[in-house]
Amino acid sequence: MSDDMWDAPLEGETDSTPMLGDPEAERILAGAIMARTDLVDDLAVQGFDPADFTIDRYRWIWFAVEAIRADLNPGAIRWEAVDRQLKAWKADGTMPTTPMSLADLSQLYTESAPESASWAADQIAKKAVAARLIAHGHSAIIRGRSAAFDPDVDVAAAQTELDGVVGQAADDETITVGDVLADVLESATTKPTTEDRIPTGFIDLDGLFCGGLAPGQMVVVGARPAMGKTTFGLGLARAAAIQHGIPTLFESLEMGRKELGMSIVSAESRVPLHHMKQGIVTDDGVQRLARRAPAVKDAPLYINDNAHLTMPVLRARVRHLVRTAGLRLVIVDYLQLMQAPKAESRQVAVSEMSRQLKLLAKEFGITVVVLAQLNRGPEQRTEKKPMVSDLRESGAIEQDADIVILLHREDVYEKESPRAGEADLIVGKHRGGPTATITTAFQGHYARFVDMAQT
Repeated sequence: MSDDMWDAPLEGETDSTPMLGDPEAERILAGAIMARTDLVDDLAVQGFDPADFTIDRYRWIWFAVEAIRADLNPGAIRWEAVDRQLKAWKADGTMPTTPMSLADLSQLYTESAPESASWAADQIAKKAVAARLIAHGHSAIIRGRSAAFDPDVDVAAAQTELDGVVGQAADDETITVGDVLADVLESATTKPTTEDRIPTGFIDLDGLFCGGLAPGQMVVVGARPAMGKTTFGLGLARAAAIQHGIPTLFESLEMGRKELGMSIVSAESRVPLHHMKQGIVTDDGVQRLARRAPAVKDAPLYINDNAHLTMPVLRARVRHLVRTAGLRLVIVDYLQLMQAPKAESRQVAVSEMSRQLKLLAKEFGITVVVLAQLNRGPEQRTEKKPMVSDLRESGAIEQDADIVILLHREDVYEKESPRAGEADLIVGKHRGGPTATITTAFQGHYARFVDMAQT
């Protein structure tokens, strides 16, 4: 295929192809809003954007009605008032295009059909989506032809741009408090179901969270190095995917896939991790591995160990797995290792990533667990227990999180501690619920935390 074929216009398209639009629908809408000014608010609430007009003269009629309606009596705004506003904007340079003449405005007003306004707005919005889709296609072609094309960056960026093609609907969800009263009273007297919750594998923790982690939540698990952040994160993944069949994505920026796999299998089969790494698993261990292998193999647990993770790439991967596998849980290990966006400071960059992770959870209705490193605060205190304020690099992490769990093991600091083998899960923040400290057993040789309440 020759290069000139790539540069040829698409079928039915010429170099002079105009931007897609519906002039008749735009004309109807421009006349309708002069006859019924309340349509400006009604259509805006429904998500109509005047930027979707392709004919400037009609768009400026919308702006004029929007500007002057507050100073006039409710109802129709006659064309003379609109004409005066347009001429004033043209005179002071606000309006770059030539406004409609007084005669044209008069005719537009006379022929107005307010009952067709909703249909016209839908048509205009539909054509605008088509125009953005075409523009996105051309942008994708330019990215693909660029000598600097990077699949990880450019494909993810193109996918993000594609998400913006349709735009966000601005459905009005404003209600009075009385509208929710019946639901509040019912909830107050009915035990909540746990169908949409994700079990953590710890009875007391699930009890604290009303059955487990909820969709839309961002959960931060913070700890100093060597406390077992990854082990705890893998424990959440195992509880969700292997024990309950919940589709889960584990993003590892530190450990490789084989090392992760060994930790998962060790925890599930109770075969010592160091034996597996050294290749000296006994016959009894092999039998335990064989018993748990089918459950691990069939689990909807997805692992990615690409160390160069960016938010656009993560968002694209989550979108794909939500659509194809019903993804419900994402675990990122760990926040400070993610590729930060360009920003004026590291703190601002981490804040932006934290906010984007919270938005990811809300947008897709999933739970996002983010492992994060704490600063040296605990080591500088007499009592080594961590606090939420120890989250490294950004207070925005604490602000965005719905739940903050801090890991603490006394035997890391004091080898002869009477609490050797124990680990505290300190729930330092729980939006809308109580906080608590839950004690578990840390079995490092099996790469797992164990629920003491269960044992």
